Amino acid sequence: MKAFTKNSYGGPEILQLEEVEKPVLKENHILVKVMANSANPADWHILRGKPFFARFSSGLFKPKDKILGADFSGIVEEIGNNVAHFKVGDCVFGETLMGGSFAEYISAPSSVCAIMPKETDFPIMASVPIAGLTALQALVEHGRLKKGESVLINGSSGGVGHFAVQIAKAYGAKVTAVCSDRNIDFVKGLGADKVIAYDKESIHKHDGKYDLIVDTNGNLFLQDFERMGKRGVLVGFTTLKHMIWLLIKAGFSKFPLVQFTAEANTKDLETLATLIRNGKIKVHIDKTYPFHKIPDAIAYIEAMRTRGKVAMVWKSVDGKENSN
Repeated sequence: MKAFTKNSYGGPEILQLEEVEKPVLKENHILVKVMANSANPADWHILRGKPFFARFSSGLFKPKDKILGADFSGIVEEIGNNVAHFKVGDCVFGETLMGGSFAEYISAPSSVCAIMPKETDFPIMASVPIAGLTALQALVEHGRLKKGESVLINGSSGGVGHFAVQIAKAYGAKVTAVCSDRNIDFVKGLGADKVIAYDKESIHKHDGKYDLIVDTNGNLFLQDFERMGKRGVLVGFTTLKHMIWLLIKAGFSKFPLVQFTAEANTKDLETLATLIRNGKIKVHIDKTYPFHKIPDAIAYIEAMRTRGKVAMVWKSVDGKENSN
């Protein structure tokens, strides 16, 4: 099978499309013929081996895992032992932070996959897992969002942010979104009740009051959380130094601030699928690339100007390659 591989740390240019062995189906896994992927900031962080301490788990001097990629959608080809909720031919989506999805096939734990809603396409559902799970868990599990509460979403036009705005509205919240001036109309179209353009008004001086603050951009300071919110969730970070100092200061503060990494599970993926099926979430794909341009997709998202998601298509249902 074809797969994009990496033998060292570096930028998207080090990725090589080559023939590798098809993955061996494991117990509790399903073998999926990959139809589409999406790109995430996690992909280029892992590709570059940054932050450096992450290499202690991914490989100190060179990557342990040869194939990059987390998000995928595709068609189940084989079922492993002890898998009860999927069958051959099912259209599924999921993610694995262990990598391996930027390939024609992936053997993925069934516990990180879910059935795609009918009448949705592969690029749409491949764009959901990491960003959608992060937004859902930030708001519901860690943010404890309740109907009628007010939430400020900093970084509302990107992958996680554009999901967070829609999920918060679906759960009955009043949403104030922070984005650039050029993205105001886009974010209003997602359902935000109010939009703050950070290049017109400094969020570090904003005096609004909110029940919950979700920072997907990672540029807020502890005093921002304390000034504006009752509780907060930190998702992204602009620099590792900023995040570490923020968390250190939060450790000596009484302000309830949570920092987390989303964990894939079938239940939450099914919740996202239901929201999509019911029209509560519309996945916005900023750009779609054919599979042989996956390095270009990584470079595009690394520039951090993405509106919504970036998808990469392997093959259509009839087996023909898709291309731009």
